[in-house]
Amino acid sequence: MPEPKSYKWFLDFLTPNEGHMHGVETILYAKQTKYQQMEIMVTRNYGRCLVLDGKMQSSEYDEFIYHEALVHPALLTHPNPKKVFIVGGGEGATLREILRHKSVEHVLMVDIDQEVVESCKKYLPEWHQGSFDDPRTRLEFRDARKYLEETKDVYDVIIIDISEPMEEGPAYLLYTKEFYQIVMDRLSKNGIISLQAGTTSLTSLLCFSAVYQTLKSVFPIVRPYQAIIPCFGLPWGFALASKMVDPQSFSQEEIDKRIADRLKGELQYYNGEIHHGQFLLPKHIRQRAERETRIIEDNHPLFAYD
Repeated sequence: MPEPKSYKWFLDFLTPNEGHMHGVETILYAKQTKYQQMEIMVTRNYGRCLVLDGKMQSSEYDEFIYHEALVHPALLTHPNPKKVFIVGGGEGATLREILRHKSVEHVLMVDIDQEVVESCKKYLPEWHQGSFDDPRTRLEFRDARKYLEETKDVYDVIIIDISEPMEEGPAYLLYTKEFYQIVMDRLSKNGIISLQAGTTSLTSLLCFSAVYQTLKSVFPIVRPYQAIIPCFGLPWGFALASKMVDPQSFSQEEIDKRIADRLKGELQYYNGEIHHGQFLLPKHIRQRAERETRIIEDNHPLFAYD
């Protein structure tokens, strides 16, 4: 086994007992914003990376996997998505993937941390690819939960693209039953939400399982799934929750047809085969999620390291 190089290392703690090391060439930008510690670094294996509060958010070389997995299952399951709401999504890549859908007429992205978004605009242009300037885009810098509580607007799809629920971080109240009820109330008749739900690692299934059970306490249809995001160092979980439409009711051929008919450009990761396969969780993950009793609530939040 070769000796490790002498350049600097970033240790991404996945749990208190496990981490993923990245060789770092340089730090392009670092700042403590009003809400979180932000770093944009260049790593040897994954290129430029966004790190928030010491946690890897996305990398130049594999962000397409995360963002295609987060966005397209929900938008392709919906019969005709026109209005989409993004909770978070600072890099602009979630926005980029949504805007590939020809039916989409309006996207509202609400992120609490303007400094993160502005830094990503400057240092991570491959992520957003000009999506912030698309005429269908509206960008707000405020508390997304408060916005959804106060608006009367409804959306066909709501994508929740936020960091893990860290104690004293900006996201932990966006994982609760009360928040999911707010989201449910802001969806149209065929409305769907999609979110990242934490790792599906064998030893760290609490967050994924609790998010699944919390969603089930609000939505009639909840379908958990996973994808392999190499820069994260562990397999990663997602969930799709719907008012009426089941993403597993479509054939592989139907998903591929919808991709061909409804999207602009070529996808790098997602297709009909992946759509079906990602919902087929291994037995140990499925059993743990189904047995979970924890419901995340405002007065009983869950943190990534609980």
